[in-house]
Amino acid sequence: MKLEFSRQALDDYARLPDPIQQRADLAFDRLAQNLRHPSLRVKKLKGWKGVWEARISHQYRMTFRIVGETCVIRRIGPHDIEKTP
Repeated sequence: MKLEFSRQALDDYARLPDPIQQRADLAFDRLAQNLRHPSLRVKKLKGWKGVWEARISHQYRMTFRIVGETCVIRRIGPHDIEKTP
């Protein structure tokens, strides 16, 4: 699967601590290869049409949409990250 990043996701990524950026990079690779990779714990967000969440670490998540064969990363941050559409 191809990955694209929203402007907000790129800004979020730049603010992450270096160790979390490294974990995010690994999560991006896994997401591109296999949406069902067990470490990602991908789930559809309740109440948000077409928005999914994947785990980067115990405390950090990313939200994304799937558009055709592309996964568009929306936000990256702490587990309680804003999940606005």
